[in-house]
Amino acid sequence: MTDMTSYVALLRGVNVGGKTLRMEALRPVIAGLGGLEDVRTYIQSGNVLFRSGRPMEAGEVERAIAGAFGMSVGVVLRTAGELAAVARANPFVGRDDNPRHLHVTFLAGEPAGDLAGVSHPPDEFHLAGREVYLLCPNGYGVTKLGNGFLERRLKVAATTRNWATVLRLAEMAAGSA
Repeated sequence: MTDMTSYVALLRGVNVGGKTLRMEALRPVIAGLGGLEDVRTYIQSGNVLFRSGRPMEAGEVERAIAGAFGMSVGVVLRTAGELAAVARANPFVGRDDNPRHLHVTFLAGEPAGDLAGVSHPPDEFHLAGREVYLLCPNGYGVTKLGNGFLERRLKVAATTRNWATVLRLAEMAAGSA
């Protein structure tokens, strides 16, 4: 029996800014990549979970979406283990546990820029590898630390999820839901 790795594909900018992609149409496209099992989506914002017996790369998912739907959609890929580590490492949990205040920006790769000198109170951030943890007490919709800002500063594609979604995806990827 082949060892299977659980993955979460986080699609960037889906169902915002005019890029509408129905999740029920996306599932068979991802399943069609071959060698994947248990392909499912979570909410309409572009979260795809699946298991694979072979290494996966975000570009493979991006090309499948472009071929099927004719749209360029960035994809950030994390394994279940990586997502579990993200869920355990949020430095703001315990200080502010309101899931509407906590977010994680997932970077497509290692940052080529930095966040030195960035300060936008009351919002706070913590850069840890390929993730930026955000604490936005007034909500993500009004923060200056949004996805576009972080992409420009860090010089890498990114996508952001609220804390409740991060926790739910980690739970689903771990197989408990």
